[in-house]
Parts: sequence; C-alpha cells; structure tokens
Amino acid sequence: MTPELLVFADDGTIPNNPRLPALLYRGAIPPGQPEAAEALFARHGWPPAWRNGIYPYHHYHPNAHEALAIARGRVRVMLGGEGGEALDLEAGDVVVLPAGTGHRNLGASADLLVVGAYPPGQAPEEYRGRPGEHERAIAAIPALPDPPGEPVTGAPWPL
Repeated sequence: MTPELLVFADDGTIPNNPRLPALLYRGAIPPGQPEAAEALFARHGWPPAWRNGIYPYHHYHPNAHEALAIARGRVRVMLGGEGGEALDLEAGDVVVLPAGTGHRNLGASADLLVVGAYPPGQAPEEYRGRPGEHERAIAAIPALPDPPGEPVTGAPWPL
C-alpha cells in the first residue's frame, strides 16, 4: 500500500512540518470497523487513543504526530491551514499527520466516527494559531523524535 504524500508550507500561523510529509492512505481499513483501525495502529506501535470526530476549527499538535482513521461516514477536511488542501475522506481512509500539521473538519456526515492514535509517550497539546504559539511550535517540532515507523504499514517515516 502506497500513500499519497502531502506537503504543506508554514503559513506564519500554522507551521506544518518542514521535514515529514502527511500520509494519505485510501481504503486502508475495512469501513465500519473501528476495532480494525485500532488493531492496525497498535500492531505498528501507535496505541489507539480515542474515538470521536475532527474539530471544526484549525488546530495542530506541536508535540505529537497523529493518525486519523475514518471508521464510519465521510468528512471534508482542510489540511495545512487556510492555504492548505481540502480533501474528502471516507470510511476506510487513514491520514497520518506529522507534528505541526493543521487540520480542520469542514463538514461531515452524521455518522462520522474517527479513530485517533499517537506514537507512545506523545500527549498532544492543541494549538489553534493564537499569538505566541507559532514561535513555540517551530522550536518544539524539530525536537520531537520520529516514531520507529508510521502506523499503517510500519514502514520508516519519512518514506
């Protein structure tokens, strides 16, 4: 399985990640089976952390990489901040976001269910582009260690 590689520039508010691309895997998990996403993530060393949705505002995590599996439903997400890219995701898709990558729910089906995971030891802080956050984030992002592998195939990241 080969992911789409997505790269987003720092826009002065959302830093994104200067070194690691976001990964988009279409059809990586069986639709309607959140436990399959959790098992996949756990098998590759990313403990599942939550089941929910995606916030409807731009945000990012300067101190954690994040995996989002669309277990049920559909969602249109904006990745990379205001100048980023809007993507339509559906049940079965997985997006892996390196630390600093902005993401926002632009609209979703009523049955949306997302499974989230982070590498071990990473507890995400939520930044929204408030004053001072960008400067703290650009210092924190390069200090974060790369996980031993990405959560869908276990391959080294960057690919």
